[in-house]
Amino acid sequence: MAYHHRMNLSLEGKHALVSGGSRGIGRAAAETLAALGARVTLLARDATALEEARAALQGAGHHALVADAADPNALRRTVDAHIAAHGPVTIVINNSGGPPGGPAHLAESDAFTAAFRQHLLAAHQLVQAALPGMRAAGWGRIVNVISTSVKEPIRDLGVSNTVRGAVAAWAKTLAGELGRDGITVNNVLPGFTATQRLDYIFETKAKKTGRPRADIEADAQAAVPLGRFADPAEIAAVIAFLASPAASYVNGVNIPVDGGRTSSL
Repeated sequence: MAYHHRMNLSLEGKHALVSGGSRGIGRAAAETLAALGARVTLLARDATALEEARAALQGAGHHALVADAADPNALRRTVDAHIAAHGPVTIVINNSGGPPGGPAHLAESDAFTAAFRQHLLAAHQLVQAALPGMRAAGWGRIVNVISTSVKEPIRDLGVSNTVRGAVAAWAKTLAGELGRDGITVNNVLPGFTATQRLDYIFETKAKKTGRPRADIEADAQAAVPLGRFADPAEIAAVIAFLASPAASYVNGVNIPVDGGRTSSL
């Protein structure tokens, strides 16, 4: 086979499903995938925000799908019906808002169950819904947007740390199982990213500690070697690369996109 030195990022003819696609990193990922030629189906709870996000995408044939990751079985029925009507999905971007903060030892059991359902089980249902189409095509990309807590637990995000780790282990397992089908499974670990989620974390910390929010933000920026927070588009660029033909031999990895904040290798 001739090797072409031109990097192939084209997603023409691909159908991508992006969960949490109405805002933040999910929306940025959808915009980048659409700009590379993919047909995108956005998935989220808020119909108004979804439609606004869908209308802003480049290209044609995009869809908005209202569904709640907190109910994985209903999510699966919605996605199965959509695939039956609009064709196979060969790119799945699993992305969902993080659980509430707090130490792990004080968390209610139900908080772990709810987070496990929303993150791992919802992602699992989306993958299972898309797998027949990926296998038929002999090509697929599964990208899970998790957290740098997979490498270093983040203080006061006990439930999130626990469940993100479970998703990372699930993804690594899938990478071993699905590689022969031409399907790659990879995880993107965002650091501090300028989204509503980061606003929520800073607001919560300011209320809890009584410290000014500006000081909390300044401390967070000081922990990042690049000295700033990511724009969601910077996370989206890595997601899109992993979804592209160019990333054909990248499989089963956790990639921090955090400005160098994570201190482990």
